[in-house]
Amino acid sequence: MNAKRPNILLFFTDQQRFDTIGALGNPVIRTPNLDRLVNSGVAFTSAYSPSPVCVSARCSMIYGQYPARTGCYDNSFNMPTDQRNTFMGMLTEAGWRTHGVGKCHFRPDWRALRGFETRDYMEEMLPVREDGGYTEYLMANGYEHVVDPHGVRGEMYYIPQPSSLPPEAHPTQWIGDRSVNFIEREAEQEQPWFLFSSFIHPHPPFSPPQPWHKLYRAPLMPLPNVPQDCEALHTWINRNQNRYKYRDQGIDQNLMRNIKAYYYATISFIDYQIGRVLDALERTHQLDTTLILFTSDHGEHLGDYHCFGKRSMHDSCARVPLIASLPGRFDGGVPCDAPASLVDIMPTVLAAAGVEPTHAPDGVDLADLSIGRAPRKAVFSQYQKNQSAIYTAVSERWKYAYSAGDDREFLFDRVQDPRETRNRAGVPFLNNELRRMRSLALEHAQDGGEHDALDGEGWKKYPKIEISDDPDTGLLVQDQSWADTTIPGYTD
Repeated sequence: MNAKRPNILLFFTDQQRFDTIGALGNPVIRTPNLDRLVNSGVAFTSAYSPSPVCVSARCSMIYGQYPARTGCYDNSFNMPTDQRNTFMGMLTEAGWRTHGVGKCHFRPDWRALRGFETRDYMEEMLPVREDGGYTEYLMANGYEHVVDPHGVRGEMYYIPQPSSLPPEAHPTQWIGDRSVNFIEREAEQEQPWFLFSSFIHPHPPFSPPQPWHKLYRAPLMPLPNVPQDCEALHTWINRNQNRYKYRDQGIDQNLMRNIKAYYYATISFIDYQIGRVLDALERTHQLDTTLILFTSDHGEHLGDYHCFGKRSMHDSCARVPLIASLPGRFDGGVPCDAPASLVDIMPTVLAAAGVEPTHAPDGVDLADLSIGRAPRKAVFSQYQKNQSAIYTAVSERWKYAYSAGDDREFLFDRVQDPRETRNRAGVPFLNNELRRMRSLALEHAQDGGEHDALDGEGWKKYPKIEISDDPDTGLLVQDQSWADTTIPGYTD
């Protein structure tokens, strides 16, 4: 195979924290195959999501642009109407065989290809069961009784639960199986390929199959990062998420450790699938000619600051794992701590493929970033817009955030306070750093056309967002719309 036309494999997870890889400093989690990629490639240890929630993060990644340019700010916004102006579409046009396996979360049409030639479908909450993919596989193989294959949501969202499926039928293994099958089929072809291998886990509910659910035991799990006065670090979105995910009525430390145990188990089961895919590449002599990328759309609080979910500017939510491996381009096992972003995926993939982008991306080639050839002042993240917006700018030393719904600024020292335990925005002798980081965030908003965010040279003021004091207001219910929950004599 021509080295100038490499295969490209993008492993993608959902809601995986940056600090969940053994080789990058986590002494508890077991990730031998991700460790293998870290040790052979380049780990970008300061990578951030352009929008710490599923749809908008994925949108920014596949179009290579921040939310201000895509117009997609969270899960309620549609992706751009141009469905082929993605990096997958550009690869398809340039002659790559492109295929997606697993969760894409394309909105508004979840069946859309958006540049892929083909997809193996798997999504979480579908309007119909017959999806032409994973749920049809379940029905065809004797699992038609399973209505929550990804775990029971709503009231059980943060209750660890063993999967109702065995490992061979679990959604994580289904993605691994189809990824391996694709690689083995394409090994016999001359055409280069791109594979998007996208796992739904570790997105909650944390539902690993047996015996993986006992790989980690709760008493051995570290407790969350809960600094003194942590409520001072909350924004409206933290209070809102804690409410609707049933996590604002007290903290049970044993439950916290069990949540982490099951969360880690879902990641280790993904790692096992990644190992199977790497073995398939090696077995078919494609490993050294394949650009391998691994990352996630955003993180998960996992009890840090007594918070749960995503959508926040804290590292536990906004910072993601990011690894690149390809001999001669990303190798040596040396990490890069320069700020990186998911918007860098598109220019990285296209540069390795030798394909010119159809539009100017906001990101840079990670190969250039890793050797200091792509200087940048900061990377950016944005959740929502107008009154609900949270704007974030991250430099090598500082992280700045402004929450419009609270009219509050945050400044974290990434070097001296890497766990983000204190907000430095109110410290008088750091006013210069605060102004400099605020200016970067404001310039980014202005350059992206976010005029509703600005009032002159500062942030536009909106009414503060209030969360009801009623503990039952806004609790989440998520049931499969097609599932029959009637029980004769009880529900009629």
